[in-house]
Amino acid sequence: MLLPVVAVIVGLLLLVWSADRFVEGAAATACYFGMPPLLIGMVIVGFGTSAPELVVSAISAVQDNPGIALGNAYGSNITNIALILGLTALLSPIAVHSQVLRKELPLLSLMTLLAAGQLFDGQISRADALVLLLVFALLMGWTIWQGMKKKTDALATEMEQELSAHAMPLQRALLRLAIGLVLLIVSSRLLVWGAVAIAQQFGVSDLIIGLTVVAVGTSLPELASSLMAVRKGEHDIALGNVLGSNLFNTLAVVGIAGAIEPLAVGAEVLRRDVLVMALLTLSLFVFGYGFRGPGKGRINRCEGAGLLTVYLGYTAYLVLTVF
Repeated sequence: MLLPVVAVIVGLLLLVWSADRFVEGAAATACYFGMPPLLIGMVIVGFGTSAPELVVSAISAVQDNPGIALGNAYGSNITNIALILGLTALLSPIAVHSQVLRKELPLLSLMTLLAAGQLFDGQISRADALVLLLVFALLMGWTIWQGMKKKTDALATEMEQELSAHAMPLQRALLRLAIGLVLLIVSSRLLVWGAVAIAQQFGVSDLIIGLTVVAVGTSLPELASSLMAVRKGEHDIALGNVLGSNLFNTLAVVGIAGAIEPLAVGAEVLRRDVLVMALLTLSLFVFGYGFRGPGKGRINRCEGAGLLTVYLGYTAYLVLTVF
């Protein structure tokens, strides 16, 4: 039992560290080959922060562990909103801009409905997966096109400053990229092996392990970036990180895993996990519109505490269903 636990802990730590090295190396390499800072920020860094979920779910699909693949994706979405946004708002209220209410949140809600619709037949088929990947590609293309139309962009400026501050020779950038990619794969395999072994030892489904231990572990980059954003006073970035990550998980992570190997889906995923994920997404509308007056346009500390309470209650329910 000790070995699987150590494998999960080491796998998680190595996963987060290697994802960071991968992003640094990929961003610096892309800069050397002339990619605009805006695209580096949107594509390289955007993909990089969700690389743990992507690689873990892909490897889980290859090894025929659909529970971890789906649990990791949907569990990360629940963790991102309930735990990460809850904790972030508890530390400092998060502003919810009108653009988020008009564009990002409705889009995430529609993608959540699409995900729920695909689960009614009890599986994510390859056709379902290809639909998810196609929608993701269209959204990425549209977002990049919109970003490139702007003459000035805050993300592009910030990315340019980051690249200048952390400039490195091409050889070092390529080395970090290679090391990060190799260790991402190795640490993901280690994490999946440990998680499956623990599930077998306790006689629980790999779905529960994916929804809890694996989901929290792969969401650590989002937690770190959100807390860092709050420390800098950039509260809107914390919310943007979470919404972007949830879109990526719902479309790309599940899509790639399903394209590798069709995923069998238990009925409880739709009636429990996707339902919680959808309700949490809808709660952001309520917090953002601020119908109660003083909290208008932001997620305040009371609402952050509410999100944390939901996360603790959901996790407790999962644990109680096991024992």
